Amino acid sequence: MPDTPEIKTETVAETENYLIYSAEEPDGETTWNMELGTVTLHFFREEWKELLELLAQVKSKP
Repeated sequence: MPDTPEIKTETVAETENYLIYSAEEPDGETTWNMELGTVTLHFFREEWKELLELLAQVKSKP
């Protein structure tokens, strides 16, 4: 059985129910992952940047 490369992860933010972490994939790509209960969303760099821009728009609304 081939060795599975270890994926380095780092917690970005965490609450009682949710978790966001980054992962350094074996191919060198960094992904961001959001665990929302039983759902996990995976984002590549461009998608993550766009999501952050979207959330900034929401945050700026009264």
